[in-house]
Amino acid sequence: MDDNLAHADEAGAGRRGRGASGGAAARRAARAGGGPGKTLTYIKRQIPLYEVLNEEGLALIEANADTVLEEIGIEFRDDAEALELFKQAGADVRGERVHFPKGLCRELLKTAPSQFTQHARNPERSVQIGGDATVFAPVYGPPFVRDLDGNRRYATIEDFRNFVKLAYMAPSIHHSGGTVCEPVDIPVNKRHLDMVFSHMKFSDKPFMGSVTAPERAEDTVDMAKILFGEKFVDENAVIINLINANSPMVFDETMLGAAKVYARNNQACIITPFILAGAMSPVTVAGTLTQVLAEVLAGASFTQLVRPGAPVLFGTFASSISMQSGAPTFGTPEPTLVSYGAAQLARRVGLPFRTGGSLCASKIPDAQAAYESANTLNSTVMAGTNFVLHAAGWLEGGLASCYEKFMMDIDQLGMQQKLAQGVDLSENGQAMDAIREVGPGSHYLGCSHTQANFQSAFYRSSIADNNSFEQWQAEGEKRAEKRANELARRWLETYEAPYLDPGIEDGLKDFMAKKKESMPDAFT
Repeated sequence: MDDNLAHADEAGAGRRGRGASGGAAARRAARAGGGPGKTLTYIKRQIPLYEVLNEEGLALIEANADTVLEEIGIEFRDDAEALELFKQAGADVRGERVHFPKGLCRELLKTAPSQFTQHARNPERSVQIGGDATVFAPVYGPPFVRDLDGNRRYATIEDFRNFVKLAYMAPSIHHSGGTVCEPVDIPVNKRHLDMVFSHMKFSDKPFMGSVTAPERAEDTVDMAKILFGEKFVDENAVIINLINANSPMVFDETMLGAAKVYARNNQACIITPFILAGAMSPVTVAGTLTQVLAEVLAGASFTQLVRPGAPVLFGTFASSISMQSGAPTFGTPEPTLVSYGAAQLARRVGLPFRTGGSLCASKIPDAQAAYESANTLNSTVMAGTNFVLHAAGWLEGGLASCYEKFMMDIDQLGMQQKLAQGVDLSENGQAMDAIREVGPGSHYLGCSHTQANFQSAFYRSSIADNNSFEQWQAEGEKRAEKRANELARRWLETYEAPYLDPGIEDGLKDFMAKKKESMPDAFT
């Protein structure tokens, strides 16, 4: 395994340290496209998009969304400033409900970039958001973890740090994410400081900010200014943030407050309707797409009223529900169709697109978790998603972050990255010299082309067992989740933090200490 080279970033904020030592295991991991220390850039897509709607269908949904915006309207609750901004822009504001003349939202969104760079403190880890790029980020939001001892329990800050470390070490995770789990052992009003610091300290990949209160968003921006420099933050996106619509057709004070903070500071917002179809949107795909488009247009245009040119993403999280129990279901056909359609609508609006991940309802990393996650992830990639949240570690409908599932998922992400590279049509890819050398009736195992390419020709899983039954039996009859458990333990044991300038680290710690001292602990 090659050592990582120290590399100072544009803000003088840090560099990454050296990777773990080499050896046979590292070489096998490198051949598989996985393993700590081997960095893969974000996906630069080389395969076609998969689209489910024709021009007539897209135009119909867009017309229906315009009707929703104009006739039904979107509520912006408890935020007089938002209502005044929309009124000045030409919207019809009636109480807290905003009615949008046809075309207003799209006109406002003309200032939003179709793609942008989210900068990491290590510029080699910076990512493109939009265009032909796909960026994988970890699970977001669970209050529970399923730990390496098989226990389901509330998450702690140690778990949070562990998931940040694993994401840092995973080649196919391009982004550190945000609330990789909710550390309930720290007061609610202070834990965001430790969470943001963990992303800054234990990884040099890009990260997400806090959105649970406007003041916590302000703290995130202030910490980013310490890390990158105030001028750099004002001119560049260094934080990406999840702003959920309270579907159906409501934006609340908390989300609007966080969106204003980030947009004013030129930081990226993912405007995401959070939908369980049948409860928070119509049961049909077309009806859900109509509502999604209306909510995103309204929320995204708001960011441009706050600061024209601020980066914003077209997001959607759409799942179905069990009509018997009301519980969310994953990996089913209808949300897949929503993802495909929403991606098409996002491209027509001209915004980067977020959806999908490795979603499942299973309580453990079993076959149900595998096939539901695979169904969701494959359609996510084929749709052309630009930013993929929940790409690894999601379990139990988003209630739990799972170490074993995380390792199994990142293995699948590596496969998707290889798939997205498409077909190699270079001279080497055509392999005509191999065909000539072997000729009829022989085999390719010993030919020169195979010998030159065997280490990188095929993706080699770090989790799957492809050996004989006898060898599998001799090695302990390990299930996939057991192998994932052992891999996670090895990674955490060999983790080495990327370099962070001591002066910057001290500045971040001083800021956190002062903020914590300024307020009593709160646990609600």
